[in-house]
This record gives sequence, C-alpha cells and structure tokens, in this order.
Amino acid sequence: MTSAPVAGDIPPPGLMRRLAAFIYEGVVLFGVVFIAGWLYSTLTQQRNALVGQHGLQAFLFLVLGIYFIWFWSRGGQTVAMRAWHLRVVDAQGRTLTQARATARYLAAWLWFLPALASVHALGLDHSTGAIFGTMFAGIAGYLLLARLHPQRQFLHDVICGTRLITQLPPPRAKKATALPADS
Repeated sequence: MTSAPVAGDIPPPGLMRRLAAFIYEGVVLFGVVFIAGWLYSTLTQQRNALVGQHGLQAFLFLVLGIYFIWFWSRGGQTVAMRAWHLRVVDAQGRTLTQARATARYLAAWLWFLPALASVHALGLDHSTGAIFGTMFAGIAGYLLLARLHPQRQFLHDVICGTRLITQLPPPRAKKATALPADS
C-alpha cells in the first residue's frame, strides 16, 4: 500500500498525540507480552521466573519485533497508531519495507536502552523504583530531543529515514434519504 509523497513541510502529529499513542501501545503490548510469556513458559516448562530469564527476554524481543515489523510494513499502522490516526512512512510517503521497518524497530530501542543500561551499570537492577524512574527520565529526554529537532522527529525516525504522519480515516458516505413512495 502506497500513498502520495509526503512534503517535507507538512508538520508531524503533535508530541502529546504521539505520546498518547505510545501509552496506548503499551496497553496493547501488555496483552501481547502476557500471551507470549505464557506461551514461552508453557513450551519451555519454565516453573521459576528467574530460570530461563534471558531466553524469555530474547523471545519477547523477537515477538515484539514481529509485531511492529509486521504492522509497519503492511500499512504503516499498529493497533494504537490506527486508533490515534498515526501512520509511519518513509521519506517519500510510502509504506515501509520490511528492512526499513526492522531498522526502525531496532533504532526505536533508543527510547529505553540508555535508561536500562544506566540502571544495570549502577547495579540497581532489583530496584523497581529506580528502573521506572530512570525509564521515565529517559522517555522525557527522548521527547525533549524530538522537541529540539526542526521537524519534531524522533531520533529513531531521523536515523531510519522515516516519519510519522496523520492518517485520518476516509469520510463516511452519507446515507441517501429515501423518499416516501406514492400511494
């Protein structure tokens, strides 16, 4: 599915709208991760959450990658992006190829990796408050970087040559009013 080229001067969707879609995506992904975690623990007969922890993390990374790459390369919208009328396209306004969607997925981890790496480096891996606080600070910093960019693009979109656009649904056709039949 392709669309008309996107002009460089079209403003991107607002940051608050993108953040709302980000939060909604988290709700959707809770279900995806829950089902994938159950499937992994069932297939590996995992009885303790700490046994096989790295295998589970790798499996979830793969499942999340499949989720995002699938939706971004087939229409450019995940479930949350569709709800918030957002669409990811390449610089020419086309739907992403699987290779570009994969690159975007990997680069999108820049939202989280600096925060997670700093928590690990400081030895705060077992402090839930430190993890969430650091993640919140990392996300706020990432949003600030987008505010500083001239086109308000996120770093992973700049790196991958992609951008978010507003994709409003087509207007509904108005129903024709039936005229009463002559008797």
